[in-house]
Amino acid sequence: MVTTPNEPPAGPPGDIQRRLLTLGFWGLLTNWDEVRSAPWLETLLAYEEAERARRSLERRQRNARIGTFKLMADFDWAWPHQIDREAIDDALTTHFIDEGVNIVLYGGNGVGKSMIEQNIAYQALLRGYSVRFTTASDMLADLAAQDSTSSLNRRVARYANPSLLCIDEVGYLSYDSRYADLLFEVVTRRYQTKKPIVLSTNKRFADWPQVFPNAACVVTLVDRLLHRCECIEIEAESYRLKEAQEREAARSKARATRRKKSPGRFAAGPTQVPLPGKGTAP
Repeated sequence: MVTTPNEPPAGPPGDIQRRLLTLGFWGLLTNWDEVRSAPWLETLLAYEEAERARRSLERRQRNARIGTFKLMADFDWAWPHQIDREAIDDALTTHFIDEGVNIVLYGGNGVGKSMIEQNIAYQALLRGYSVRFTTASDMLADLAAQDSTSSLNRRVARYANPSLLCIDEVGYLSYDSRYADLLFEVVTRRYQTKKPIVLSTNKRFADWPQVFPNAACVVTLVDRLLHRCECIEIEAESYRLKEAQEREAARSKARATRRKKSPGRFAAGPTQVPLPGKGTAP
């Protein structure tokens, strides 16, 4: 909004002073009596706030490592046999973050768990939260690679400190007790500070001992995840398989159309290659 030279900046002086304080414009605050009626003050604040918000989002997106993903507008809600759309819509509002409630997405391969998880992470970024997105294998390998207690503590903080941690693909690989202990450490730190986790898995919690065989902490790990948690089950055939079948059907249809338009081209037999003999090169 642009003011005329005779108009004071929009909003009460107290609000503008708070915005100047947030932005760290100490010189303007020190000389408040001289600048309070300046017509450019509100425009300056708007420009600076917009640019800082843009830079903050870019920085948090880099740190989040969500990767490329499809937006929920492209999600085929008619495909799953079972899905709680209302629960997913609620999760996309990110209210659960301030409530400290975990979200667990359970279902088979290719049913859209990762897509939903990435969209939740992105919505959290847009609302100003810090986010970390990782697969279970990447996070546990990263933690296990630390060669000292101090470096491990620093690396655990990378996953324990963000407002939201998203862990994808739990259950696709099995891990030894060392990896289970590392996941337990991350979950425990977030549990103690009421920072939520969004987790996708193809295994029911009763089957997690198969993921972490011989790990003594699995029961307590699951207990802390479920204490403040909403579980959303998705029952469907693989959507990736569906898309692959549709692409193959489209290719077959295109080939049939080409054959129909140019029958002579596709009816010719294989080229005859002459055998070496009299009058031919060896």
